[in-house]
Amino acid sequence: MKNSKACKLSFYLILLSLFCLSSTIYSQGIPAEYKAIDLSPFQDASHHWYDISDNDKIVSPVPNQPKYKPTQITGIADNILLYQKNNGGWPKNYDITAILTEEQKVKLIAAKNDLHTTFDNGTSYTQVEYLASVYAATSIDKYKDACLKGIDYMLSAQYDNGGWPQYYPLQKDYSRCITFNDDAFIGIMEVFKNILDDQPEYSFVDATTKQKIKMSFTKGIDCILKTQIKDSNKLTAWCQQYDEVSLEPAWARKFEPPSICNAEGAGVVLFLMKINDPNKNIIHAIESAVQWFEESAIKGTRVKTIPAEKTVYKFRTSSTDRIVVNDSLAPPIWTRYYEIGTHKPLFCNRDSKVVYSLAEVERERRDGYGWYTYKPQEVLNKYKAWHQKWAIQ
Repeated sequence: MKNSKACKLSFYLILLSLFCLSSTIYSQGIPAEYKAIDLSPFQDASHHWYDISDNDKIVSPVPNQPKYKPTQITGIADNILLYQKNNGGWPKNYDITAILTEEQKVKLIAAKNDLHTTFDNGTSYTQVEYLASVYAATSIDKYKDACLKGIDYMLSAQYDNGGWPQYYPLQKDYSRCITFNDDAFIGIMEVFKNILDDQPEYSFVDATTKQKIKMSFTKGIDCILKTQIKDSNKLTAWCQQYDEVSLEPAWARKFEPPSICNAEGAGVVLFLMKINDPNKNIIHAIESAVQWFEESAIKGTRVKTIPAEKTVYKFRTSSTDRIVVNDSLAPPIWTRYYEIGTHKPLFCNRDSKVVYSLAEVERERRDGYGWYTYKPQEVLNKYKAWHQKWAIQ
């Protein structure tokens, strides 16, 4: 048995050596430096790796894990290649800037065929974006090849109706639903729009792949328009997730009920507003959502974070709490969820019990989830200029 384990370890060490030798960008083991590429899309994943318990992690951080500088883009890109699975997608919740130990690298290579790949928490489409930028800066083919493989993964994950699940290959839970949560759907569409708009970092995408992306993008727009919630005979915003067959609003996690979701809905509208020469259906969708955001705004309210007794929960440790206070000077704010039918602000506990105030949410969720949002204000701030340019007179 010991000899078997030793042989297996030796095999993975050989693979790791080959991986490292394939790099042409190292000088004495230190990555060359280039202009930094924005790492903010990976912040949520990094936070989860360091701060949230997850037994499914392939590798966990070591104490004082060193990190690449933002200018060491090839070191970061090589990490992205290590995390990429054989189907072209990526697992979620890792710090791509961490300088990995040899043991961590061996584990990642050994797990290449464990296809727990996803778009959740800004995963897969963000890696594709980063690799495209690294290839544009370096002209190193392995980054282009990995980027194209990631694009193929996104194309293969799309449902025939134009939506995307949270995980692909499909799981047996709510992650099969079409997912707007955390901008998963819109993140993919943003990448495809950039490719179709001939952004220079994607100049390597061939005509055949580009045609596939165009068809996928068209289906995606159709799905977005079909899933806008019509309530009391008026279009509003979008739900976080939808049944992948019926396209009806669906439960996500136990505290994420079917509802009109202003956080993700605002992200959808901001994306639609970027489309050049929008057709009348897109224009109507935007106009309707803007009207909904104006009607659902909450004034004179502020959410305060206050100190609280340190408490260890299953998934996180909390030392703060949140309360809602009256404040006549507060800017407009929106709840993340509004109840379909009544349009009441909606909250929920982990037991799926719906409540109607933040105070009724148990502290672990009250302090650990984004129940309020300012994101619709971004839409309203941009609406006047968009309306003058595109709205039907």
